[in-house]
Amino acid sequence: MSAPLRPRPAAPRRAAVTVGSARPGVFPRSLTVGVIGTGRVGAVLGAALSAAGHRVVAATGGSRVNRNRLALLPDVPPGSADVVARAATDLLLIAVPDDALARVVTTLADGGLLHPGQVVAHTSGAHGLAVLDPAAAVGARPLALHPAMTFTGTPEDLGRLAGISYGVTVPVDLRPLAARLVADLGGVPEWIGETDRPLYHAALAHGANHLVTLVNEAADRLRDAGVTQPEKVLAPLLRAALENALHYGDEALTGPVSRGDAGTVERHLARLAATAPESVAPYLALARRTADRAIASGRLAPADAASLLGVLADTQGQVAR
Repeated sequence: MSAPLRPRPAAPRRAAVTVGSARPGVFPRSLTVGVIGTGRVGAVLGAALSAAGHRVVAATGGSRVNRNRLALLPDVPPGSADVVARAATDLLLIAVPDDALARVVTTLADGGLLHPGQVVAHTSGAHGLAVLDPAAAVGARPLALHPAMTFTGTPEDLGRLAGISYGVTVPVDLRPLAARLVADLGGVPEWIGETDRPLYHAALAHGANHLVTLVNEAADRLRDAGVTQPEKVLAPLLRAALENALHYGDEALTGPVSRGDAGTVERHLARLAATAPESVAPYLALARRTADRAIASGRLAPADAASLLGVLADTQGQVAR
């Protein structure tokens, strides 16, 4: 079984905060919000904040695709980043690619476009508060607010927000506001420490992004085997495997590796090498990690694993050569 769940920390006490033009300790019910980066995430979160009663007053809309996504914010005028930053008197939401985030924040801060008390939030999973240091240096309040969800940038995304988790990194005194924003978005906060931010994001990328690769690899190999509609074969199997893994942890593991079936795995590898050699290395890596977890959880006895581990090691050596 996977590691036991850690207890959630107790809810923080409300602390006095100055937000935008609000009086100290007062959170305005309706925040004045601007959105920089109306891509898949920014447009959807902006629409969700608007639906929750906040005033989204400006948003950038550079590319044609982004301008189309502004249809999610029909009453919000598009503008430059400078205009949006000035208009967002309470909350500036920055939803730009990870590698562009530092440059955008620095440009806004150096340009005098941010002001004390304004909350500057980003939606990056990879970054915490450090990337917002230039904003904090001019008195803005930093907030890392990452939705743990994949987005398409369409209205359908709004229906997927209910109940999702948000990885939140924030100064302690701003936690009440962060919790309220997440609640307004229909989500649940997960408080992530600054130093744990890369681990948090690696876990999500490993699970979601690599899952897409894994599913498409499986679909390609089914096509190689003559299956014309691999998605029909995979859909019920993978949905059940995912639900079982989330519910039962390592106890959900089935298949030849969990049984120590060295001969079956050896035949898999031989045929993969002949048909799709690019799939051999990822199969080996996942099979070895699966064997490790099966042994650690008691699903596979070390004695029964010996032949399997030998096959994996021999094939790994052949790949390395």
